[in-house]
Amino acid sequence: MRDIPEAFAAHLAGGVTTLCRCWSLRRRDGLALGFTDHDRDLTVAGLVHRARTGLDAAEASAESGFAVSGGDVAGALSSLGLTEADIAGGLYDGAAVETWLVDWTNPETRLLLNVATIGEVRREGDAFVAELRGLAHRLDAERGRTYRATCEADLGDGRCRVDLAAWRIAGRVTGVPEPATLAAALVGDFPDGLFTGGRLAWTEGANAGLAADVRLQLGGLIELWTTPPRPVATGDAFTLTAGCDKRLATCRDRFANAINFQGFPHMPGNDTVMRPVPGSDSILDGGSLFR
Repeated sequence: MRDIPEAFAAHLAGGVTTLCRCWSLRRRDGLALGFTDHDRDLTVAGLVHRARTGLDAAEASAESGFAVSGGDVAGALSSLGLTEADIAGGLYDGAAVETWLVDWTNPETRLLLNVATIGEVRREGDAFVAELRGLAHRLDAERGRTYRATCEADLGDGRCRVDLAAWRIAGRVTGVPEPATLAAALVGDFPDGLFTGGRLAWTEGANAGLAADVRLQLGGLIELWTTPPRPVATGDAFTLTAGCDKRLATCRDRFANAINFQGFPHMPGNDTVMRPVPGSDSILDGGSLFR
């Protein structure tokens, strides 16, 4: 049951309403931005909500119990706060969003509709669609350690302790065969696949300051999981950081770091569960093995 403030309930009972939606967005770095689908700026709770953003609400859903509710907001990238570089750089990942239903003739008369965080952001040209995830989605996040054969640490983090500086090289783009594929000149000698699953960080060019995950690396051919948000030109510089498939053999043989391995490589797997019972002589016709 939603509690509706008395002033807002009185406005709804008046027969004619003057309502609009307002979104209050607070990034993890503390920056606060306000947007509204009204035709003029509104100040709500001391935060100016800009109207000239083309922001609009798509279909939203509400679920009972622990199901994750959510919805979408769509809009145009503009100079009023949302930029393509900031979105591509992950500055809005996990940002908190409050959705308000506001009486635009008296912005203090308002109703909180939803509290959510930004999930996936899809970009198409100069427009974007941001997924809003309800609070229940936090219940899906892993907490503590998990019992699995592969390592659960990230390469170079506090538990892994590998010095990434020793596993990083520089390179420059020599061609762009496909939107998410780069031909590059890389510095140093290294085996094919060392940077598969690693990270590419742009240091020069239109994408400078941004980074992307590496899907595949074979020699000077690098395939990224996503297309860079800005055009890539010949000569653009970047650094590559090695990847790790989180297996014990890789941790031991490549990084000499088995002592910090954060998995359970000797746990029984499906092969143990599915192997025949000792003494069955592989006769598995559904009959008893003990008669």
